[in-house]
Amino acid sequence: MTYVTLGGVTVGVCLLVWTLVQWYPGAKLRKDPLRVLARLLPFGLGWIYGVLAILTVGGIVGWIARGALWISNWLGDVALVWGVGGDPGAHASGHAFLPLTQTGTAVVLILTAAMVAAVKKSTHGPELKRGALCGVCLGTSAGVAGFAAVPLAQAVNVLGGFVYGAVA
Repeated sequence: MTYVTLGGVTVGVCLLVWTLVQWYPGAKLRKDPLRVLARLLPFGLGWIYGVLAILTVGGIVGWIARGALWISNWLGDVALVWGVGGDPGAHASGHAFLPLTQTGTAVVLILTAAMVAAVKKSTHGPELKRGALCGVCLGTSAGVAGFAAVPLAQAVNVLGGFVYGAVA
């Protein structure tokens, strides 16, 4: 498993902050909160997929997710060193993660097909991709976003069990 560094978490948080600043509607949030919050849905779905993708053990999906995490770690570490004079490479993951079961990984493969189709067909492709990269960066962090990976993995494992008949 590739571990996220402080730089990778910083990239993930930057993506999250960028999205929230662009999304923030001001007073419109009070007038029609559901419609305004729904504009965050593509990013949120991408984030969930990114977290699940980084939890996959192997295969092409896991390889791409780990590659994206490695690049984000490197870019974030470079930005921390050259941008603000910080130290590179400190691991920012502090706990073990629940692995996906065989049926859970099958669900992630199905979600991958849906994600690829949505990115290609939807007008929300950039938000989905940004959310997925943010999820990859924050999915194994020791913070709140990293702890969200455990219930997501459990939910996908249970869903896979029901879909494939492994759970009665």
